[in-house]
Amino acid sequence: MQIINQVYINGAFVAPHGTETVEVTNPTTERVVARATLADAEDTRRAIAAAKKAFPAFVQTPVAERVAMLKSLHAAVLACSDTLRDATIEEYGAPISRATWISHFAAQSFLDAALTLEAYNFTRIMGTSTVVMEPVGVAALITPWNSTAGSVCSKLAMAIAAGCTSVIKPSELSPIQSKIITEAIHAAGLPPGVVNIVAGRGDIVGAELSTHPDVAKISFTGSTAVGKIIQRAATETMKRVHLALGGKSPTILLDDADLAKAVPLALNAAFMNNGQACISGSRLLVPEHRLAEVIATVKETVAQMKVGDPTDPSTVIGPLANRNQYERIQNYIRIGLSEGATLITGGEGHPAGLDQGYFVKPTVFANVRNEMTIAREEIFGPVLSILTYVSEDEAIDMANDTVFGLHAYVMSSDLERARAVAMKLQTGRVMINTLQHDPLAPFGGFKQSGVGREYGVLGLESYLEAKALIGL
Repeated sequence: MQIINQVYINGAFVAPHGTETVEVTNPTTERVVARATLADAEDTRRAIAAAKKAFPAFVQTPVAERVAMLKSLHAAVLACSDTLRDATIEEYGAPISRATWISHFAAQSFLDAALTLEAYNFTRIMGTSTVVMEPVGVAALITPWNSTAGSVCSKLAMAIAAGCTSVIKPSELSPIQSKIITEAIHAAGLPPGVVNIVAGRGDIVGAELSTHPDVAKISFTGSTAVGKIIQRAATETMKRVHLALGGKSPTILLDDADLAKAVPLALNAAFMNNGQACISGSRLLVPEHRLAEVIATVKETVAQMKVGDPTDPSTVIGPLANRNQYERIQNYIRIGLSEGATLITGGEGHPAGLDQGYFVKPTVFANVRNEMTIAREEIFGPVLSILTYVSEDEAIDMANDTVFGLHAYVMSSDLERARAVAMKLQTGRVMINTLQHDPLAPFGGFKQSGVGREYGVLGLESYLEAKALIGL
């Protein structure tokens, strides 16, 4: 069992002032694999002070120097990608294919930021004025357990590109991944205080970051409920707040879609990362007259999806992250049944032969109405709701009938038709016949799925403020 009892402040690994500990259980074996000591408010204040002290020098670094730092970070994270992959599997049960992708995405984030930085013009003319884009200051980066390495690295990459120093609060539920990432960042050799990392509880470390006057910006990825708490807390000091929050993403299957291709794609969108993804396509909207065909294809496809050991390359769905997640999903399945949805496949309990571990049956409901709980709330597990529509306009209205607006998917054999539908969806990203990620395109949500954007130019500018020089 790993014992993790350090935080990273001012370029050094130090013992935390905090004394609270958390145990991490491998969700496949249900065995405790790590015990970590959490940071507290005092640790957080020390980290903020170090970032504040480092900012005046760091803000003066030339673009070429920050590009070099980003490339060093890429090399350091890439060097530990196998270790990071294994920790991701051990800590929250990601299938090896997903864990491998995440570990490489984490490293690649730094090269993507370097590419964006090299092409960015920090000074431009607007009207008769010179406008200079300047780093906002100390940034607090708060990341979730379901994508620790990816979130930490993508946020940090843009903060460094902009010239901001940072304090990172990884989830307290992912200390093994956080430790590996921290060691890689240290190996990259950045100036002391530019990056500080204090893992702790949201109501302690997160609360301090959200209210401390020396923090200029917060970038948070997580639930909508917590995002609202952070936004309220940040108001007193008028922090710049970026929130990447929850989703209830629709997949619209148009009536000309090739079901043999579209249904497996839709199921992968729903069940990615064991269903523990904010962009999960958890509502499948299908033409009413094709429902029977869709159900038959869904049953056939899900039957071929292996649920089991996440280290097995043939596994599509591993265990959920912890017992709380397991119980949460069981409850939503019961709610779906009680509200009258038709169970197509899956259901309560463990899959056959998987009594140990937090495994659930990939579950699909049909005859779901948009007012049902399973169609309204973010479940965060491998549960898919199938809804039917008669007209294209009805499908669009159903897709938009949600408080969320993070992601959407459109499946069609006619790209122009799919594009026209995508343009009417109230969501930050629409994937058309693909699950391919674009790291240079903006990512973020409409409505209660968040505020602001990450990645690419808009992600960089979220760490910058505009200063107008008039009369030169």
